[in-house]
Amino acid sequence: MNKIFFAHFAAAIAALSAGGAVVATRFVMGETDPVSLALYRNIVAIICFGPVLPFIWPKQRIPLSEYGKIAMLGILFFCLFPWAFNASLQYIPAARGAVGLATIPIQTLLVAVMFGRENLTLAKLIAVGLAFTGIAFVFGAAAVDVTSSKYLIGDGLMLLGVFCAAIYSVFGRGTLMRHGPLFVTAMAMVFAALALLPLTYFHSGIVGVPVLSKQGWLAVLFLGSVSGAIQFSLFTWALRWLPATTTVLYLTLSPITAMLLGVFLIGETITFVLVAGLMFVLTGILIGSGALSGLTTKIADRWSCRLFGRRLWRRS
Repeated sequence: MNKIFFAHFAAAIAALSAGGAVVATRFVMGETDPVSLALYRNIVAIICFGPVLPFIWPKQRIPLSEYGKIAMLGILFFCLFPWAFNASLQYIPAARGAVGLATIPIQTLLVAVMFGRENLTLAKLIAVGLAFTGIAFVFGAAAVDVTSSKYLIGDGLMLLGVFCAAIYSVFGRGTLMRHGPLFVTAMAMVFAALALLPLTYFHSGIVGVPVLSKQGWLAVLFLGSVSGAIQFSLFTWALRWLPATTTVLYLTLSPITAMLLGVFLIGETITFVLVAGLMFVLTGILIGSGALSGLTTKIADRWSCRLFGRRLWRRS
């Protein structure tokens, strides 16, 4: 058993936990607001990191500028992303939210190409097209249904949160590698919690121990521990040994977890539209990751030569 194998395993477990976070958030959103829930989740995660913080603290001195970068990453990924994520699930079912969450690899690819971090190839173009076809298939029903305007709001919030996660994935990896993924994750959560404290006060007028049901407390503890400290530790540890695209690709497992938990715990239904849209998204992500790029290129080359007598693009 080598580190690469365990990195794949860690990424898969983190992705499955992300699906559970969708359902847990749906459980507790009726008892609190999105901003407060993001704060509570970070506080629980920070408490979990407390006992191991002395062991993951870097030995070398970290410049203040690097702490500034960590703070920005924390606000982006542990403040804005969870707020949009939590708020979206006030309007859409868990399974629908999980499909939107599964577009993180595609949005990451788009951000990387836009900022010159990756080249845009034919396979990547096809991947983006298929993924957004799936998104349009799932989310498009709300666009033509005047009675489902809340779905449009929820979809927009989810995609906004995913965009924040994509920015973090593209620009945060260097900081994670320089100072250690666990330390950066813990400190980013601290900065995010500090940013969320005044926001929670202005939103609800009070910051203190929340009044939640037993189920609500279990959901918050799960979100902060299993789907907080543990999930992000596994995910960032996997990033150390696997390429970013491969690691983020595992997040496509989250809709499966969310759909199954949504059916058994919340009583939601799995519709043909959701499953078909998910298939488009997963196919697009597999092609974008390179898993099906060879087959895609061969098919595209064959049709290009048949129609135009030559290839219309470069292979790389």
